[in-house]
Amino acid sequence: MLKVLVVDDEPPARARLAQLLADCARQIALTQVGQADGGVAALEAVARWQPDVVLLDIAMPDMSGIEVARHLAQSEAPPAIIFVTAFDEHALKAFEVQAVDYLMKPVRADRLLSALQRARRVLPREARFDALAHSLGAARTQLSVSERGRLVLVPVEDIVYLRAELKYVTIRTTAREYLTEESLTALESEFGERFVRIHRNCLVARRYIAGFQRVKAKPETEGESPEGHWEILLRDLEERLPISRRQWPTVKAAAGV
Repeated sequence: MLKVLVVDDEPPARARLAQLLADCARQIALTQVGQADGGVAALEAVARWQPDVVLLDIAMPDMSGIEVARHLAQSEAPPAIIFVTAFDEHALKAFEVQAVDYLMKPVRADRLLSALQRARRVLPREARFDALAHSLGAARTQLSVSERGRLVLVPVEDIVYLRAELKYVTIRTTAREYLTEESLTALESEFGERFVRIHRNCLVARRYIAGFQRVKAKPETEGESPEGHWEILLRDLEERLPISRRQWPTVKAAAGV
């Protein structure tokens, strides 16, 4: 039995898909486990109902369907994704990155049935949602991290800095820290406009740069320049972070110093 979740911010669209699923159920064993009216609600619904397939609208006000798919792809058992949208400019790119399927509104019953049959055969991890987002220039608005088996969303605008430590990257907000296995290089590529690299292992959000302070060199510190080094002062955090000599010119320029 194929468990299907419907996600769309428009009630008529959800109702239409629900009716089409009922028609498809005469030819394929399926059940609609629920509906969600937005991206965040979709993530919560997937965690609650564990669907096999998600019929996912792309254009939603709180979080795009592509971002939802990227978050779901990081879960241990991600569902298959079938994108549903009225905007055909995404279609070719969606197929180029091997999305399970792509349905244009208004959805036809035969196309939905074909997509559901294909979803049963395709492994969810074959869909490269990161590549799709990159091709569309769609940076995420939130990062997803797993804590005790639960998906936690961290708004990118709340992140003060990202620091690589061993196999993880620490996500620091003014409230607390989170850990992610995403690489610092990949995060810099996606969010380069928001963050500036201050060290080989650290990115700081431009909006949280409060100023700079020069720290005198300590005689016993091996390898430090006699002139000392610069540290970055952060808004809403007492913590200070060292700036490497190599990155200092870039950091100054980013801060308009």
